[in-house]
Amino acid sequence: MTSIFLDPRRTVVFAGDSVTDCGRRTDPSRLGNGYVRDLYDDLGEHRPNIVNAGISGNRAADLADRWSTDVLAHDPSLVSILIGINDTWRRYDENDPTTAESFEASYRALLDPLNCPVVLMEPFLLPVKDGQDVWREDLDPKLEVVRKLAVEYGAILVPTDVELTKQAASVGPETLAGDGVHPSPAGHRALAELWRRYVLDN
Repeated sequence: MTSIFLDPRRTVVFAGDSVTDCGRRTDPSRLGNGYVRDLYDDLGEHRPNIVNAGISGNRAADLADRWSTDVLAHDPSLVSILIGINDTWRRYDENDPTTAESFEASYRALLDPLNCPVVLMEPFLLPVKDGQDVWREDLDPKLEVVRKLAVEYGAILVPTDVELTKQAASVGPETLAGDGVHPSPAGHRALAELWRRYVLDN
């Protein structure tokens, strides 16, 4: 696994929603200014080719719809996926829910065509606004889907929700994500460090 990150001939694709996108589509480097950029900087000159394939607002089904062109076309040596918070959020701001069963079906459509190592990052929520605590009833079943699929597909699980919740208890959730969803610079740094710990240091 580590050899992937020491070989510039390899390609690592990060797929997801706004947490991954982070302005990458208007960034000349196409990396954005979030955890993908942090990881790119951390990995140094022998890093692989890193592709940011995040698009703000995406749900798991949206990711599946563009999977061939935005992910598989890069012939990745590793794919990292962070998706799911919009599958919960849209229930509460647009009355457009995604069931856990539908979420799982879309997620399987992402995993089935891959023939490389996979990293699954938990979608996370750090409640800061009135009513966000209620989102847990929708998000938690989706978290269980991600954890189950990580085991079933032999993927590396980054327990983002668990670890950021622990950090938020000491530093305050607003420090990591001002609206409970979108990371601050400190939140992106925490994501990058968690990714490195669970993917590179194990």
